[in-house]
Amino acid sequence: MFVKPDPRTPTVAVLLTFLVAFGPVSTDLYLPSLPDMTRAFGTTVSQVQMTLSAFTLGFACGMLIYGPLSDRFGRRPVIIGGIILYLLASVACLLAPTIDALILARFAQAFGACAGPVLGRAIVRDVYHRDEAARMMSYMASAMALAPAVGPIIGGWLHGSFGWRSNFVALVVFGVCVLAATLLLLRETNAHMDPQATRPGRLLRTYGNLLKSPVFMGYTLTVGFGFGGLFSFISGSSFVIIDVLGIDSAHFGFAFACVVVGYISGGFLAARLTGRYGLDRVLGFGTLGIGAAGLLTAGVALAGIQTPVGVIAPISLYFFFCALTLPNGTAGAIAPFPKIAGSVSALLGFLQMGCGAIAGYLVGLLHNGTTLPMCLSIGIMGVLSMATYWILARSARKNTL
Repeated sequence: MFVKPDPRTPTVAVLLTFLVAFGPVSTDLYLPSLPDMTRAFGTTVSQVQMTLSAFTLGFACGMLIYGPLSDRFGRRPVIIGGIILYLLASVACLLAPTIDALILARFAQAFGACAGPVLGRAIVRDVYHRDEAARMMSYMASAMALAPAVGPIIGGWLHGSFGWRSNFVALVVFGVCVLAATLLLLRETNAHMDPQATRPGRLLRTYGNLLKSPVFMGYTLTVGFGFGGLFSFISGSSFVIIDVLGIDSAHFGFAFACVVVGYISGGFLAARLTGRYGLDRVLGFGTLGIGAAGLLTAGVALAGIQTPVGVIAPISLYFFFCALTLPNGTAGAIAPFPKIAGSVSALLGFLQMGCGAIAGYLVGLLHNGTTLPMCLSIGIMGVLSMATYWILARSARKNTL
């Protein structure tokens, strides 16, 4: 009889990385298709970008449910159920006859996909202590960043060869592979199952207490605003890179990968620095970098510079500092609450994705054929992330020591 490996082994770490990657894989693979989908469905840029915002909204809403369910029933069965929903919704995306049907199917797809990252983070918290969890999340973030680096390249090739629907065939295959690996490799890690976790009154009290916690809110909003800037680029990148900068859709993935390399580099550096200097010192440095890179990105756009290097270089720097900020901020938010790690991860994810959905929607709504809406959003979100950490999270953490 096959025995599932220990959850701290490299094999399971790879599986957790794939679970956390459900979001970027499902988003970045079809980015090169967005401009052509606008023409294929005979609709507007903002409507096609709603497939991204709807996904982000579904991701956020699902997290509020999966976290408490996993606190009560365990991580493994809830992850399996989420992946099955993801597969059914991916088939619906593949067959969608209209843009409205695709938007609805993307919402359902996200509702299933979010089980992977919210519970992947909870599993890390189950088996690692605070600084070790931050280091593990940094390594996972670096490996996970390969998805947005490679995804648009593969998606561009699939789109050019078979059309935009082929991207959703690839997502079905990805979901089937991750489901098989989960069934085979993942054992239960929740040692504090709580039969009361899903009771509405208990759930509302849990979320209410977290929303009133300066430590939780400080770290969570630091992550949320930083992610909002990151998602501003994801939602606007195809229109800016292809339509504004004039890069062919077949080469879009390579331009996108240049930005993601910044995140990969920052993630590996963060993993090393966190082990040496601790979570908060690395997070403080990361947020200062996010603020500076955000201001640089916005400044370049305000100066009217619309060249590939002028746009991509400062955004790559922003992604680099995001990799120092997001994993450490996530670990800082979850660490104080080991007995409700699923619910904490759920609310953190909801607020994080909510920031991303709002930023992405505004970038699409304000799209004017220039780089300004996207770059200005990145700048604002970067400054908000920096300010939140230094004003709220840092002082709240000191008060709890």
